[in-house]
Formats: sequence, C-alpha cells, structure tokens
Amino acid sequence: MDLVKIAVVPGDGIGPEVCDAAVAVLRQATAGVADLSFEHYEAGAECFRRHGTAFPETTQRACLDADAVLHGAVGLSDITYPDGTEVGQDFSMKVRALLDLYANIRPVRRYPGLAIRLASDRPIDYVIVRENTEGFYAARAGGNVVRDRVATDTLVMTRDGVERIVRHAAGLAMRRGGAPGDGKRRVTIVDKANVLRSYAFFRKVALEVLEDYPGIEVECMMIDAMAAHLIQTPERFDILVTENIFGDILSDLGAATVGGLGIAPSAEIGPKYGYFQGIHGSAPDITGKGTANPIATILSGAMMLEWLGERPGREALVKAGHRIRQAVETVVDAGDNLTRDIGGSATTRQATDAMLARLDTVPA
Repeated sequence: MDLVKIAVVPGDGIGPEVCDAAVAVLRQATAGVADLSFEHYEAGAECFRRHGTAFPETTQRACLDADAVLHGAVGLSDITYPDGTEVGQDFSMKVRALLDLYANIRPVRRYPGLAIRLASDRPIDYVIVRENTEGFYAARAGGNVVRDRVATDTLVMTRDGVERIVRHAAGLAMRRGGAPGDGKRRVTIVDKANVLRSYAFFRKVALEVLEDYPGIEVECMMIDAMAAHLIQTPERFDILVTENIFGDILSDLGAATVGGLGIAPSAEIGPKYGYFQGIHGSAPDITGKGTANPIATILSGAMMLEWLGERPGREALVKAGHRIRQAVETVVDAGDNLTRDIGGSATTRQATDAMLARLDTVPA
C-alpha cells in the first residue's frame, strides 16, 4: 500500500470537532486497504489572531504537497478587516486560487429517514456544479470603496473558465443515472442572462460546450426562477451548473430542503488537487458544546476517498467511500443517533460512534 497524504486543516469554531469525527471514520473505513497519513495544519481566523496570517506558508506548502486536503470550517464574525470582511475567509479564497480548484461539487440528496422539509415527499437527488475561481468572488480584496459613498466589485468570467466548468458538469451528468423525477440526464444552466452581459456570455459558452454531449438534455433557467423550482419541483433536476456566487446561494437553499447544512458535503476539484469540506460555517454559537453535526464533513471525506480512488492502484478507496455513505445512510434512517439540527439529541461523539459501529457491518 502506498502512502496517501491528507492535509487536515480544522480551522475555526466547530471545524476541529467535525474534522476529528471525519478522520476517525476515514481511518476505520480504510483500515487494511490503504495507508492514509493525516497531518494537521493551521489556517483561518484564529490562526490570523495568533500569527497575523489566515493562510501560513507552512500550510500552503502542505496543501501543495498533499494528495488531498480535508477542511473543517473557517471564519469568525468578530475577526475582520477594517472594511468589515472576515479575515478567516482568506484561507478559503486563497486555497482555491493556489490549487486551481475550479469545480465545486455540491450534492443535494434527501435521506428518507429525515423529517420532510417540503410540502410533499418528493425525491431529491441533484448536484450543483459551482464555478469556483471566477465570478463575483474573484473580486475578493479587489473591490473599491470611494469616499465611503460608492462601492464596487467586479464580476469576472472567462471563456476558458466557463468551458471547463461546463465540461465537468457534463461529465458528471454522463456518470449519473439522471433526475429522480424522470430518469433523464439533464444539465440546467443557471444564470441571469436576461439582465447582465456576463451571464448571457456564460449561457452562450455553456450551450456551445453542451453541443458536444448529445446524450444530455439541456435547459436554461434564471436564478430567481431556480430558487422557486428547487422548492416546487426539485425532482426534476440532475445537474445544475452556474457561476460562483449563485452556486453558493443555491447550495444552501438546497441543503435546507433536505435537512440542513449539517448534512451537506462538497468537493472542490482542480486539474491536480482536491479539497473537501462540509458547506456549513464555523458555528461559533455551538463551538465546544459537543453538539455539532459531523455528517457533512464525514460525507466530504467519502467524496475525497472516491476522488482519490480514481487514480490507478487506489480503486479500494472508492469502495471505502461507498461504505462510509452506506454507514451514514443507515444511521440517518435509524434515527436514534442524530444531532439536534436534524431532529435528534445525540452528541457529536455519539453520532460518530454510531457511524463507526455501522461501518463494521458494511461489507468491504
């Protein structure tokens, strides 16, 4: 077994708690089939408070040297720059640029064992493919405030950036079984093309790219209409592809319909590197109380194993990732070891222990 190096960046708030849970599950799931090494590194708001930087050079080098990065959460609302932006977010923004993590993959899936958040019991199983290096967030630290009267940020899109995110979305659609409502492989382009030239450009380039994928049904939808459809007809959707900030907002909305941010994982993928975290924040209000939901980070760890397992000789990691998914689903369906945010009373440790116990029953 070759050594697989994972850089763990716990971050702020509940980040260390959910990272510890995920590492425990990952160790057990890969025991005997892979040699995973977990090394911890600092980043985020507390790191800035201690060292004057949210993303130290040692952590940058570790991320570049690792096979994958597992992250908890960053950002504390009381640690900000003079302009009011959170210091801790420098890590998230800079690591995406450093590793060229252009594809942010955010699955939204309803677990039958969780309370229904919508009016009807519709199946929900779609993936938001969020462009991760351009859009409005590319303006981070580059906007302007003039005499405390005018503020501007610039939305950035490039043809190369749009083409590669849409190709990633199409490739994912070809590997999935289609929308749960009708089984069709479908890519929905989400934009605001009727108002802004940048989004019209995004749609134009996306449609050109998708001509190369005749097996996929293609549709376009405005961001405001999409927000309504994710509530009214979520079963229709398979793959949503969109600009950075729209993908960020829609993924939180989607997570709310299936149980909340505590069960929502993500994978941020580039040509070489991968970075994995739950989509929730640092939740300082529950830090240290032992009540944080570890599922989002654990499922992000499963996505990490599946991504690592795409490399020759590491196929066993894909199976380990699938075993984690099965263990999580079994615990959720049983309903007796759920944290408070999804209707239970279990602690982080109790929820994690339940998943570790279930792993022992899932065939390797």
